[in-house]
Amino acid sequence: MIGTLIGGIVGAAVALLFAPKSGKDLRGNLNQGASDVRGRASEWKNVAYEKGSDLKDKAYVKGSEFKSKALDSTSQMTKNFSEKTQDLTKTVQSKIQDKRNKEDEAEEAAEEVAEAIEEAAEELEKK
Repeated sequence: MIGTLIGGIVGAAVALLFAPKSGKDLRGNLNQGASDVRGRASEWKNVAYEKGSDLKDKAYVKGSEFKSKALDSTSQMTKNFSEKTQDLTKTVQSKIQDKRNKEDEAEEAAEEVAEAIEEAAEELEKK
């Protein structure tokens, strides 16, 4: 836009110096040209404003979509992590319970062996 304005001013100055028209006609043409440039600049401003507004709206929509997707992904990852943690906890608890059951069985077997030894010792003493 600035280049257009500078070009217009330089063109007007050159036109004044080399114009075959009278000063009054030339000033009228220059005023008309300046008015046309102002009109085009105003149109460009409006177009730039509309496009900027459209881009802002699109950026807001995309940002909202990305935020929603990020929240969904985070929620899903948290849910998956929680489920995996619960599964792992259940597995560990099951293994611990199995070991306790085996320890209890071993303890019972040891008690039975101890009782059998005591009975055998008592029978030997009786004889």
